[in-house]
Amino acid sequence: MTPRATATAAACALLLLAGAREAPAQHLPDLVTTDTLRVCGDPGNMPFSQRKEDGFENRIAAIVADELKVKVRYYWLTQGPGFVRNTLGTGLCDLIIGSAFGSELVQSTNPYYRSAYTLVTRRGEFTDVTGLDDARLKGKRIGVIAGTPPVNRMGDLGLISGMKAYAPYQLDPARPHQTVSAEVISDLADGAIDAAVIWGPAAGWLAKQAAARTGKPLDVVPLLKEPDRPAMTYRIGMGVRLGEDDWKRQLNTILRKRRDDIERVLREFDVPLLDENDNRLLEPGKP
Repeated sequence: MTPRATATAAACALLLLAGAREAPAQHLPDLVTTDTLRVCGDPGNMPFSQRKEDGFENRIAAIVADELKVKVRYYWLTQGPGFVRNTLGTGLCDLIIGSAFGSELVQSTNPYYRSAYTLVTRRGEFTDVTGLDDARLKGKRIGVIAGTPPVNRMGDLGLISGMKAYAPYQLDPARPHQTVSAEVISDLADGAIDAAVIWGPAAGWLAKQAAARTGKPLDVVPLLKEPDRPAMTYRIGMGVRLGEDDWKRQLNTILRKRRDDIERVLREFDVPLLDENDNRLLEPGKP
């Protein structure tokens, strides 16, 4: 899941979930089922999730279910404003697999990975460019999703004139691409834009898919040298309802126990994994 939410969605979700804040601790929260892992998922958001259950968040949900010795059942809803309110908030599901750590909309588990926004280019065209302040990006047509942190950073650097901002949500059922990120990467591969700045966990897999289609590889470079504000790196945990502390602790235990299995899934999908504290790529097998 891309780390973004609108103010309206936040306000609605907080109002809906406010009562859970003051609920006393329970052995297992009343709303959490014990015989099924009920996951709140997007039915068309690869590489994160889809109905085929072959996205990396689907795979991670399966790991959690395996540890709990239960089956997974999904409540599907396209991500957008009101996603938390209409999933966790309704009690129809009990877990969001990928949620920006510290989000006010949900209670977060411990983060299970940290990643960054990335610069995606056609191979050989921007060799060794590792930051948005590189002069070679001036005047270039750069695709970015409106409302995401890179927009602010690009504005600070005077890159607005060349920016192509894509609407953050695709609501047309006849759309040619499953996600906005997929549209951006497709445009890059086809030469409609010169570069793209995309959330890393989506970029790696999408770049590989585009390269397979066109026969032309794309380079995905994590932006590790950007300033702290606006944030370009995020910790990702799982999201549960506010007040469900025992459920959160149970999940934290699973995340610790199955850490290596989860990391293998993330690497299989080319998710850029960062050190917990430093802006450097995490070596395979390193804590």
